[in-house]
Amino acid sequence: MKTTILFLLLSLGAAPALLAQSSGNVAGPVETSPSDRFVLRNGEVMLLKGKNLTPLTKNILLSNGTKINSKSGIVELPGGKMTTLKEGDYVRPNGDIVFATPASAAQARGDNTVPAAAQFNSYVDPRPAPATPAAMEIRLTEMNSKISLMAEKIQLLNQKISLLGTSGQPKVDTSALDRQLQAIDAKLK
Repeated sequence: MKTTILFLLLSLGAAPALLAQSSGNVAGPVETSPSDRFVLRNGEVMLLKGKNLTPLTKNILLSNGTKINSKSGIVELPGGKMTTLKEGDYVRPNGDIVFATPASAAQARGDNTVPAAAQFNSYVDPRPAPATPAAMEIRLTEMNSKISLMAEKIQLLNQKISLLGTSGQPKVDTSALDRQLQAIDAKLK
């Protein structure tokens, strides 16, 4: 009977959920610090503590409910969404997933149009490091201001998506939102 149920689940595509949720192989509380990572290296999920890599022997259940399958790299988020880690991707102890390449990030959201060889561009701040604590405070204030503007831009973009996503409605005028977005873009330059 168990074999029949297992075969039925596998044939229906439930294998990832079954693997991610196998409770008999879930580790108890895992001691981590905020800088630790559960990273996929050479096809294996490992715990990276500082510079020390330790292969996982059991599935991990994080405090926020995120589950990490130690063998397959399948990550199940608390809401039930699942993704599979690719080489270099990692999960932070708080459940955040950081993707190593644009292709792995795109694939996680179901977009297969990004080339596998695509890489993230490195950003280097061309300005010299602040020389005094006051100069550092000014730089931090600038950065916080930009972060606030970007958060506002995201909120406006989400409003626009919401307005444009209502099917069956007559065409919506988003010109006011577009003007607000242009004003934010001007401030971000």
